Amino acid sequence: MNFPKLFALGAVLLIAQGCQINAKLESNSPAPQVAASVPAETAAKDAFLQVGEMKRGVNVLSEDPGWTDASKARFKPEYFKKIHDAGFSTVRIVLNAFSHMDDYYVLETGYLARLDTMVKAGLDAGLNVILDEHDFNYCSKDTWSCRQKLNAFWAQVAPRYKDASNRLIFEVLNEPHEAFTPEMWNDQIKQTLPIIRASNPTRNVIIGPGFWNSAAYLDKLDLPVPDRHIIVTYHYYAPMEFTHQGSPWVPQYKLTGQNWGSAADLAQLNKDFDVVKAWSNKWNRPILLGEFGAYETAPMDGRLRYTDAVARAAEARGFAWAYWQFDKDFIVYDIAKDQWVEPILNALIPPAAAK
Repeated sequence: MNFPKLFALGAVLLIAQGCQINAKLESNSPAPQVAASVPAETAAKDAFLQVGEMKRGVNVLSEDPGWTDASKARFKPEYFKKIHDAGFSTVRIVLNAFSHMDDYYVLETGYLARLDTMVKAGLDAGLNVILDEHDFNYCSKDTWSCRQKLNAFWAQVAPRYKDASNRLIFEVLNEPHEAFTPEMWNDQIKQTLPIIRASNPTRNVIIGPGFWNSAAYLDKLDLPVPDRHIIVTYHYYAPMEFTHQGSPWVPQYKLTGQNWGSAADLAQLNKDFDVVKAWSNKWNRPILLGEFGAYETAPMDGRLRYTDAVARAAEARGFAWAYWQFDKDFIVYDIAKDQWVEPILNALIPPAAAK
């Protein structure tokens, strides 16, 4: 019987139940060297102030082979400086961590070391860094296992970075949906947030509504009112018939040839964003538009209009935003050519705004 790993699993489960113990999981690998360079960067930061500093972001490292084998990585640490120098303020690091857990939910040492490297490189580049647990598809099918793994993930990751800069932000889970109902998600928040707060009482944490982080489900989101270090996120890909046409993972949206940019399109966008702004005002919660974009097979002229309009609509309402994504699909950076996709970049960040 593997007693060390059984003890580690017990530590995870006890933490998840709110017990005050020193989790042996933290000894899984050496403590990371990602502490803040100045004491002020460890101080509590107002969530609205943080959103104001996050401004413009981009999602990175989605399904990157480097998580398993660094020699095969698409994304390299030096890209963080390129991202910063292009005018971005934030990166959202996409983490599919469940596949890097053993049978006892303990994260691989190599995976944690790779994560340390990315966190440090992002912070050193002057960026805000979001750690986004992104196993949403797994969680939509096997909710029981997902909930155990999600608690185990944060029981290991949150204390690991308890002394890191306040520019490091945690996002509990991306896009809960299907079997992971909004009601179940609210219950999960009540479990997982205390695990994070045990070691990071004032770090800003990102939480979105159920049903794919849909703005339509904001009214169903149940957050702890006294906790003011929460940033609320939503994702926006409407209309899917335009943004996802030709994408292989949603074959119902075939190549429609639908374009975007009419007065009616813009009016609908503003109406949708006004709903989020009204909710933000009502509940006094800052907002991150955590994902948006239009797939490569949509007409390029419409993609540019859409990308620009969504980013400007978010900025006009005081929301931070993060474009989906740096590379792989919806790309703003062509790794093969080692250059920005200038039309998309300029739609996101007009050249004058990047200076």
